[in-house]
Amino acid sequence: MKEQQEWVDDQRRRIDELIDEYRGALHDSLNGLTEEEARRRLVTSKTTLLGLVKHAAFVEGVWFDQAITGRSYAELGIAATVDGSFTLRRSDTIASVQTAYRERWAASRMNLDGRTLGELVDGRGARPVWALQLQVVRELAQHAGHADILREQIVASRPAAP
Repeated sequence: MKEQQEWVDDQRRRIDELIDEYRGALHDSLNGLTEEEARRRLVTSKTTLLGLVKHAAFVEGVWFDQAITGRSYAELGIAATVDGSFTLRRSDTIASVQTAYRERWAASRMNLDGRTLGELVDGRGARPVWALQLQVVRELAQHAGHADILREQIVASRPAAP
């Protein structure tokens, strides 16, 4: 039984590490960019680097807050739709979006603190905590990959230094 508990603890630790790695990758994808570069649209959708980070905060709000607490999107201060989570306001800056994302991490950690992987939460219908975590890992990994590609394109488009 002790070995099984160690494996569960290791699994939880590894999932948390992956989430933190992807959080950091998304957050840091904005570092060293201008505000214009962070807002630049390189695809036909609303996807921008700044929008991706804003959307990542939305994802965590849905799965690590609403799905646990049952609070509404309005109570959480997040967009009403997935599409709306990519919408940038004039007031959105690299600094403000990064700060909001770090604040969302803190709220996510607080909501998950003390919960076991198998614990059922019912804010969006009954789901075990592990399912919420895997959903967030999937989304953050996908969007971190998008961010890598967008950032590479943005940096490559800069004028060559004299």
